[in-house]
Amino acid sequence: MDELSLAVWAAICGVAVLAGFVKGAVGFAMPTIMISLLGSVLPPDRALAALILPTLCANGWQALRGGLPGALASARLHWRFIAMVMIFIALSAQMVSLLPTRVLYLVLGGPIILFALVQLAGWTLRIAPQWRGRAELGIGAFAGAIGGVSGVWGPPTVMYLTALETPKVEHIRVQGVVYGLGAVMLLGAHVRSGILNAETLPLSLFMLVPAGIGLMLGFLAQDRLDQVRFKRMTLIVLVLAGANLLRRGLLG
Repeated sequence: MDELSLAVWAAICGVAVLAGFVKGAVGFAMPTIMISLLGSVLPPDRALAALILPTLCANGWQALRGGLPGALASARLHWRFIAMVMIFIALSAQMVSLLPTRVLYLVLGGPIILFALVQLAGWTLRIAPQWRGRAELGIGAFAGAIGGVSGVWGPPTVMYLTALETPKVEHIRVQGVVYGLGAVMLLGAHVRSGILNAETLPLSLFMLVPAGIGLMLGFLAQDRLDQVRFKRMTLIVLVLAGANLLRRGLLG
């Protein structure tokens, strides 16, 4: 950590505050923002290590912000979706070396942008009650399969919750549960891989402070958003997340 210049420290702190704010306001996109922007000032392995602990803690805070009973109730309500995401993350993670990640970014980014743009234009995709069970299984499997290979399963999760017209508080809480479980898996995987080690752990611990400040500011913004403005802000962030996935797919 000592060899980083003051300008780099300022940059990584700014990125962490920004990522935490967006996470607090709409519930997702923290790792997407951090890995995209930190990669311009840090080596890829250190950028990845830096986001692991902030992501884990932010998701735990987000899931439990309304108390443990609320988090458990959300988990029970969406248990099929959550189970499919976790199962398919575990299964598809074994295929990382077989599938080109850049292709997956393109496959994922296009539909996400289309979904968000048509919603912003006024057309609403809703999952009818009689189709909910199948949608949970299908979208959960898709999100997990993509996530295990690319590390990105947030946007499909947001698409699913938005299509269900999930209320704001529940929307945020379910995201926290899903991402929190995934973050635990990510932590374990990168302790084993060596990405998070004695050299990179201090940086990840340090990032908890600016990310936490951003998260608190984001929570304050989220509390002021009504359901309509929350949905619109979520869709705008989805467009940006999808555009970033396309960028990574096209440019690497």
